[in-house]
Amino acid sequence: MTISRSPAAGNRPGCAQWLKTSNNISQQFLAFGGRPDVVSLAGGLPAAELYPLAAIQSATQRALERHGPAVLEYGAIEGFPALRRLIAARISAETGGRFTPENVLLTSGSMQGLDLIGKVLLDPGDLIVAQSPTYLGALDAWRPRAPLYHKLDWDLREPGFEAALSRAKFVYAVPNYSNPTGVLVSQERRAALLDKVLTAGTWLVEDDPYRTIQLDGPPGQSILGHYVARHSRTYDGPVIYLGTVSKSLVPGLRVGWIIAEPSMIQALTLAKQATDLSSSMLTQAITLELLEQDFDSEHAKTIVPLYRERRDALCNEAAMRLSDWFEWEVPVGGMFVWMRARNQTIDTDELYRFAVEEKVAFVPSSVFDFTGQDRFAMRVNFTRSSPEVITEGVRRLEHAIANYVSSRDQLQRRGGPEASMRDERIEA
Repeated sequence: MTISRSPAAGNRPGCAQWLKTSNNISQQFLAFGGRPDVVSLAGGLPAAELYPLAAIQSATQRALERHGPAVLEYGAIEGFPALRRLIAARISAETGGRFTPENVLLTSGSMQGLDLIGKVLLDPGDLIVAQSPTYLGALDAWRPRAPLYHKLDWDLREPGFEAALSRAKFVYAVPNYSNPTGVLVSQERRAALLDKVLTAGTWLVEDDPYRTIQLDGPPGQSILGHYVARHSRTYDGPVIYLGTVSKSLVPGLRVGWIIAEPSMIQALTLAKQATDLSSSMLTQAITLELLEQDFDSEHAKTIVPLYRERRDALCNEAAMRLSDWFEWEVPVGGMFVWMRARNQTIDTDELYRFAVEEKVAFVPSSVFDFTGQDRFAMRVNFTRSSPEVITEGVRRLEHAIANYVSSRDQLQRRGGPEASMRDERIEA
């Protein structure tokens, strides 16, 4: 990414070097989401028309009446005490473990949790073992710390994996409906990874934002739960678990949480103190009102059938229009379909420009790859738009792919440099 500077800047110091390794794809797809002429299949966004406005309005009133001016003040860095107690009780019930508020840090969305983990655990050049492709937000959160990466292959048999694990500061995994692939990791492989982590003596960061979007059945036990099943005492394990209400309720509340052993929570709290002092007590109090009534579970009964319909609309339309070029698996949960080119003649960085010309957006695979070399897939979102809009988006994608393939073939016949198309690919 190139940061442009005003001529008036003169000889002022430039930006930090890590910005040159970043990308602006998130900024682009969020901007596309506000344009009525563009069909955005890019963002990892819930359906805005399903946001429970009345429930949030009622919860806000109850929170103000119950807590008064206290929720309008700065608050404890660890978060709103009653919500920490509730999250601890919920995790205890879900896993069968014994969690207390000392195991809980409330954050401004789970994205802040990823940032804080980087600040606490990473020095420049430290190693992370991570799924590949992996969540773009995690890569962005840790980019300023310039880590190195080793691929997490879930069969855990790759040569050099155990040696990498012994050097890594942590493992990063999204076993439930992973972003971007939508993959649901089996319980056997979760348990096997935990075994490897315990042997290596490192940390395991389990990011779980999509757990409630269960389109074809529940995902089963978390890795955190697997650890708890083996250790009945108050939690002191290596799993650092991240949750959020951004997908189960609304992203605008900006409420997430980290579950970890108490000394790690203390370290993360120090990092948060230097980040934002404290998150919003008001939105945490509102969230408390909603979760006390199990409203997120009730809301899931509304959104999941609609998301299932939208997933099916995307996959069915894509089967008719895109299957000559791409292949995919129908995800059993989450928000995304991961479409891989049938051969590596299709570069989705290049395809992206043609898609924008057709007023449709997706996210190319290179931004999910910590090497930046995977340019042969795309992440397509189905939760944000109605089936009719999704159908139109796939039609536009078909036109974009056809135009790209035709343009590429013409260049090859003329012997022209393919670099003329690559100049405008996403900078990663």
